[in-house]
Amino acid sequence: MASILSNYKMPQLTYGSPSVVNNKSPSVFFQWMFPNRDHHYMGILQLLLHFRWTWIGVIYLHVQSAEEFVHNVLPIFSQKGICFDFIEQFPKIASSNNIVDVMGKGMDLYNIAMRSTANVLVVHGEIQSMMILRMLLHLSKFEDRPVKKKIWVMTAQMEFTSLAFQRDWDLDFIHGAISFAIHSDKMRGFQEFLLGRNPQLEKEDGFIKDFWKDTFKCWFHDSEFDMKAEKICTGEETLDRLPSSVFETSMTGHSYSVYNAVYAVAHAVDSMGSSKFRQRRVVVDGGTWKLSQPLWQLHHFLRSISFNNSAGEEVSFDQNGELVARFDILSWVTFSNQSFLRVKVGRIDPKAPPDKVFIISEDAIVWPSRFDQARPLSMCNGICRSGYRRMKKEGEPFCCYDCLPCPEGKISDHEDMDECFPCPEDQYPNNEQNLCILKVKSFLSYEEPLGVSLAISALSLSFITVLVFGTFVKYHDTPIVKANNRHLTYTLLISLLLSFLCALLFIGRPEKGTCLLRQMAFGIIFSLAVSCVLAKTTTVVLAFMATKPGSSIRNWVGRRLTVCIVLFSCLIQATICTGWLATSPPFPDFDMHSMTEEIVLECNEGSVTKFYCVLGFLGFLAVVSFTVAFLARRLPDSFNESKFITFSMLVFCSVWLTFIPTYLSAKGKYMVAVEIFSILSSSAGLLGCIFPPKLYIMMLKPELNNREQLLRRK
Repeated sequence: MASILSNYKMPQLTYGSPSVVNNKSPSVFFQWMFPNRDHHYMGILQLLLHFRWTWIGVIYLHVQSAEEFVHNVLPIFSQKGICFDFIEQFPKIASSNNIVDVMGKGMDLYNIAMRSTANVLVVHGEIQSMMILRMLLHLSKFEDRPVKKKIWVMTAQMEFTSLAFQRDWDLDFIHGAISFAIHSDKMRGFQEFLLGRNPQLEKEDGFIKDFWKDTFKCWFHDSEFDMKAEKICTGEETLDRLPSSVFETSMTGHSYSVYNAVYAVAHAVDSMGSSKFRQRRVVVDGGTWKLSQPLWQLHHFLRSISFNNSAGEEVSFDQNGELVARFDILSWVTFSNQSFLRVKVGRIDPKAPPDKVFIISEDAIVWPSRFDQARPLSMCNGICRSGYRRMKKEGEPFCCYDCLPCPEGKISDHEDMDECFPCPEDQYPNNEQNLCILKVKSFLSYEEPLGVSLAISALSLSFITVLVFGTFVKYHDTPIVKANNRHLTYTLLISLLLSFLCALLFIGRPEKGTCLLRQMAFGIIFSLAVSCVLAKTTTVVLAFMATKPGSSIRNWVGRRLTVCIVLFSCLIQATICTGWLATSPPFPDFDMHSMTEEIVLECNEGSVTKFYCVLGFLGFLAVVSFTVAFLARRLPDSFNESKFITFSMLVFCSVWLTFIPTYLSAKGKYMVAVEIFSILSSSAGLLGCIFPPKLYIMMLKPELNNREQLLRRK
């Protein structure tokens, strides 16, 4: 009708469901008391996303506006993450002849809806949609089909009314439903106006008697007798006694639109009558208002009209002839007396700032009893809680997925995350993998048992070394001390003392100074100790070789040779350490990765190659010392140390050979502990294998510590 009447330039104003018109140019002669449907549909989408209802069913009426909703709007819903369990039509009633077919299709639709795993069903339709839906739910009781409580989300085009035969039907199915409606406000005097309607007073209203008879189930004397009527209409019946499912006396979105439509026409006529185009004023003929201008001119004023109604709200149209207004979001509450209440719980206001367009008060919503007043879920599967990630199910809609635990080292701190992510370097995942915990800084300190025990061990061995050194100084003139070069013995004891004390540099928080000093001190001190052992052994070997007549080796025997061996060995190690310091010196560093829950404060070696060069040279000295001592172990001498040195170097080499794999497999502060243990144990091996036999003679067998005994044994 809108298109046909537009051909005759007949202005029209639609106050009900909006028509679908492809041509919205200014030449089209109609206006809508219905806001832009795009805002309406986007409001439904925002509602679904707000409550995370991503798994829904859709039922729509066989009308053009609903079909456009399915074909044009639902794809947008899919792009935003909404999945559809089903999209079905209400059965189309073409004539009374197909009622059986309609009921069969209706029951099929009912079965689809009730068996659906979606808890939310979107219904797009008009006033007859509610009638059909209510009929299907009512008939299911007679076929012993369970009614599963669903949350119905209804579009603003739908209105509720009860036909005469539906008046006593249960309303519980709609309890907890959510619907959209054109914004309405309380209009002063409206309810009094409705309650004042009476068929006895409205003589010229030909419809009110029919309405009265159907509503109150009565009949008038001047009308045909209705067999269904139980009483005579007196005209004293009052509308406020009717349940709201039969008749609502409050202002609804529909009646609000009618009210505004009438006043829009009135204002347009008034503007037209007072405009410069006026030729003659509006004429009253027998109580009927007539316009002296052509009717098509009224459309111009109707399109540009803007006024405030009696509720103080502005009424105007946009460039497409649609009402500029917002939508209300309503929550339905039903009662046992066939009444219901629609509570405003939110709104869609396209004129508001972006963050205020969609407003919802979740606490004001009354949910169906099935959900125990908790927010219902409508998802293809359960929520993937934090610590898990979503994995799409093959062959299922995109919002159907499995929940898989996050891989090791990653977390997800929100529900339904598609991917897990690693924690920052200074944090680590908790056991549930849903939270990052700050790593604690870790280093070998004097405040923990391991650090304390190593420090006590180093100090104890240092004290023992001092006692040994003191004992040797006390007996420095005895043959057993003079044998095998007592100055080398003193140097060896001092180097062992420094080795034990050197271990203390590895305990405590790494600083720039200690990082530079610890490895340099370790390398040079140990080179001094091993070179002393090598010099001792070499002196024994050369001494026996020099006893042969005419041997030129005799010139090398003495303090000069031992000093050369010790200085040359230490010089080479010092050169390596100097190059290390000059190119890439050790420095304090943070190891974020070797330990899961700790940040290891360590001394970065700077150059691993230089570090292994230091160890390699020490290993070379140790192997040479072991070899020479092994060859000299059977030389005849009362105080020959070679066999003890052989065993001590065997211990020394064993310790440092096992150090490398142990050091590489250890993590964090335990790497430092391994190095300290290797320093202490190798030094203790030298001290414990070389000196106890001499101490035994000096302290317990002094009779053996004399020149005569030495010559006799030779």
